[in-house]
Amino acid sequence: MATPYAISFFLYFLILLAIGLISHKRQTTSADFIVGNRTLNFWLTALTAHASDMSSWLFMAFPAALYIGGVPESWIALGLVFGMWCNWQFVAEKLRTQTEKYNSFTLSTFFERRFNDQSGIIRSLTAIMILFFMTTYLSAGLITMGILLESLFGVNYYVGLSFASLVVVIYTFAGGFITVAWTDFFQGMFLLIAILIVPILAYNQIGGMGPLVQAAQEYDISLHLIKDYSWATLLQIIFLAFSWGLGYFGQPHIVTKFIGIKNPNDIYKAKYLGMSWQILTLGAAAFTGLIGIKFFNHGLADPQLVFVEMVRTLFTPWVGGFILCGLVAATMSTMDSQLLVSASVLSEDIYKHLLHKNASPMRLLRASRISVIIVALISLTVAFVKSATIMEVVQYAWSGLGASFAPVMLMALYSKKTNRFGAIAGIFVGGFVAAIWPVINPFVTQLNIPSMIPGFTLSLLTIRIVSLLTQRQTEHDKTYYPNNR
Repeated sequence: MATPYAISFFLYFLILLAIGLISHKRQTTSADFIVGNRTLNFWLTALTAHASDMSSWLFMAFPAALYIGGVPESWIALGLVFGMWCNWQFVAEKLRTQTEKYNSFTLSTFFERRFNDQSGIIRSLTAIMILFFMTTYLSAGLITMGILLESLFGVNYYVGLSFASLVVVIYTFAGGFITVAWTDFFQGMFLLIAILIVPILAYNQIGGMGPLVQAAQEYDISLHLIKDYSWATLLQIIFLAFSWGLGYFGQPHIVTKFIGIKNPNDIYKAKYLGMSWQILTLGAAAFTGLIGIKFFNHGLADPQLVFVEMVRTLFTPWVGGFILCGLVAATMSTMDSQLLVSASVLSEDIYKHLLHKNASPMRLLRASRISVIIVALISLTVAFVKSATIMEVVQYAWSGLGASFAPVMLMALYSKKTNRFGAIAGIFVGGFVAAIWPVINPFVTQLNIPSMIPGFTLSLLTIRIVSLLTQRQTEHDKTYYPNNR
């Protein structure tokens, strides 16, 4: 039975590698490699931004949440939809035009030039936060691939995630941003088809809504969006929605896709196309988790495999193998973007600005490609530990990136009074609080508060307060360094 799955996966990986090799010749500078030299059209921008967002989490962790907790867990999806809409509405166009104004291709460079930081602290701090949380995020994708390949083929977990790493590294190494954009587009369409087909067929198999409702009642799983009107439920809704939605403004692997669009005026088209895709995929994934309550009457040993086991039950190995490639698509479309962002930090913010300021374009391009390998090896090491569930790893990394960069991103685009001191303090406080909050939460309150909420709030307050307290120093800097940008 493993042979059809293996052939399907092999053909899928072959397509990705082909796209990478075709794009290889188009990369001549580090700007080409990192942001495609701002040449993407609106539909490519829309799909790559959203596909890089919806990782394996979409097929495994999110359906598992609804399979266990019922419809109230849908507040995660509602928070994501609202957060991404705000990202398109308030960040995308401004970030695209501002990064061109400041001639910046990474968030580190943009923040440094926007806040006129000549000390290098913003660049270094941003690089550290991105590398720490992004490699953690990457490890979640690798854990998924290891679990999937182990489940389908009986392949050793460590061998499976090593193989997955190799494939992503090869096509990202070869083609850079353009390859990532085209593979994300291809994978985005593929996973959309896969995630829509499975719950529709499974729904017919269980006999409709009646048996589903009966099974949910039997297992005491709520099918109401608001299960009751207690304070505990209200807080749970707030935590679920805001712990995910607030983070969008600070996810480097998503917001950097806005930088690559050719015409800023086309962003509104990308917004509607991308949001339609997101609503369809999240809705189908949620439906998959709910149907699983009845579909697997005797439960699952690992709820994260609800989609995988549903596919294996509904389809022959040949057809199921191609459908499960949708899960691979979701995983890799996020991993390649995260890998590229992390590699750009190493090449642009560390190699170029700290080690070789006068490096040639070809040397920088080579450094970018080598950085892809370095980041992949670090993430692979983290994934080998396999100490948490996919949901836990993703939420930890998402919270860290969101708390570090979402507040400073909003202030950079909308507040003229924010200065470099506030930006530095805000990035540090947000990232630090998000990193340690899971440890200190029990000592602060009995409520299980997601890291994003205290991290984002404290970062935003810190930026504002520190900027006000250091306003005089900023005016002094402008007086003595009038030509600084």
